[in-house]
Amino acid sequence: MMRIAGHKKGDVPPTGSQQHSRLAACATRPAPVRNPGRPFVIRHSSFARAFTLIEIMVVVGIMAIILAAGVPSLYAFFHKEGLRKTTSDLLETCQSARAVAILTGQPTELVFHPKDGTCEASGTSNAGYGSWAHSAKIQDCTIEMLDVNLTECKDFDTVKVRFFPNGTCDEMTLVLRSNNNQWRKISLEITTALPTVTDKIQ
Repeated sequence: MMRIAGHKKGDVPPTGSQQHSRLAACATRPAPVRNPGRPFVIRHSSFARAFTLIEIMVVVGIMAIILAAGVPSLYAFFHKEGLRKTTSDLLETCQSARAVAILTGQPTELVFHPKDGTCEASGTSNAGYGSWAHSAKIQDCTIEMLDVNLTECKDFDTVKVRFFPNGTCDEMTLVLRSNNNQWRKISLEITTALPTVTDKIQ
């Protein structure tokens, strides 16, 4: 006897009318229709990825370490004192005297008082030129050399350095030594009247 595929032994094979009714049911069943205008969307999990408390604490700890390491440098930058403040004020006073001489068309003098440890730019306002200082106080350091036009002047009562409207000036070399034995040399370039500073003393 021939066995019909898909049926086990003992099963009664379907009759012709039953097979016809099954085929008819499949033919009349509506096929799923895909909407061509609707984009294909990939669904993700409803749980979004977020940082854990431990990760946030690690980041905060790293930021705290970086800030703690940078506090001394920031404090030193905004709070000048000693030799650093003296050098900065002297440079600004030189720049203020140079700017006033060029803008006004009149010579300006940088006046030193070595014994008093002071310096100011004549002809400038109390606020100096712009944001630059117009005077300087030599604090926590001593004048080791004050040379103007190749003349040693550190023992004089008053020393004057001239700045000219054409952007030139007298030759000047100032050497300072701090109480903790730090050295600074401030020089004026006679052709540009610009001050320079170095810690190399020759």
